[in-house]
Amino acid sequence: MNILALEPYYGGSHRAFIDGLSKASKHTWTLLTLPAHKWKWRMRHSAITFASQAAELTEKRQSWDVLFCSDMLNLAEFAALAPVGIAGLPKVIYFHENQLTYPVRAEDERDYQFAMTNLTSALAADAVWFNSQFHLDSFLDALARFLKSMPDHQPLETIEKIWAKSSVYPPGIADVPRRLARKPGPMRILWAARWEHDKNPEDFFEAMKILKDKNVPFRLSVVGQSFRDQPAVFDQVHNDFQDHIDFWGYQQSRDDYERALLQADVIVSTANHEFFGIGILEAVAAGAHPLVPNRLSYPEILGLGRIEGAEQFFYDGTARDLADKLGRFANRVKNNALWPVGLSPAILTGHLKWQNLAHRYDKTLEQICHRVD
Repeated sequence: MNILALEPYYGGSHRAFIDGLSKASKHTWTLLTLPAHKWKWRMRHSAITFASQAAELTEKRQSWDVLFCSDMLNLAEFAALAPVGIAGLPKVIYFHENQLTYPVRAEDERDYQFAMTNLTSALAADAVWFNSQFHLDSFLDALARFLKSMPDHQPLETIEKIWAKSSVYPPGIADVPRRLARKPGPMRILWAARWEHDKNPEDFFEAMKILKDKNVPFRLSVVGQSFRDQPAVFDQVHNDFQDHIDFWGYQQSRDDYERALLQADVIVSTANHEFFGIGILEAVAAGAHPLVPNRLSYPEILGLGRIEGAEQFFYDGTARDLADKLGRFANRVKNNALWPVGLSPAILTGHLKWQNLAHRYDKTLEQICHRVD
């Protein structure tokens, strides 16, 4: 089967996803991509750009069985502009994020036209896939509130239409090396996320200060992409923890990033927003023990209520409880007993390797193709 994939924002998790899926799939994929730059403009223009590129390919007698795109594409616009042979293909849209619940500093900053793009794209698709159940549920809840805020002609029936064709397909995680032996030393804590307010770095550093005040020995790595308007706390605390730091800031290469993963004993999240949490799972696959708040997608992806003993991966969401649990983990690291018997990185992440996920994607894409035909 031949699949045409459109990715307007080919970078970061979007790139890792489509590259991983297309390489692991048994089907033949044609990728049309645009650089990961100025995401708002990508959402505005990519339908026009891709329609033109697709027309050129059809003139060369290329053809496909399924159209696959991400939420950055205005799928309804693309279907209206693309050649008939492509516009009529079965269409699958994958939601990495959405513009109704993606965090903004203030709600009046949200551009609801992008939310409407997500809505019309979902309506134009034959199948709507989300990376987590949490994401699917929160999107539909926010969509209901959004539509009810309209002054009239509220298309509330669209919620049921989208729900009926929605499914959850978690992204695969990249192959990461697994730590075979631990270097001697105190507990090594890793925080790996975008340096933005929705990742709640303030609580993380508050917990680190509590550990330091209690004279709990630890090493610290804080990595992730930073931006011009990064939270001030990163600059404020850098000197405070200078004697504890192993890695700091954006890691320029994949090898550098994986070195940070391989050294970590514990991977911590303090996020107030997370649609999936692939960075946490990559660190776990490398051998780090997760410690995350009991909210968002984390209970889902770390097996709370499904895997026996998974409750130890969670804290109550406060800096105080995070620090308390890290203090206990420091003793377990000292005694070489951080991972208890019966739990392991493989139990948490093995099913999310692309080689174990791709067959599910392939089978469903085949079914969608035959169903729409």
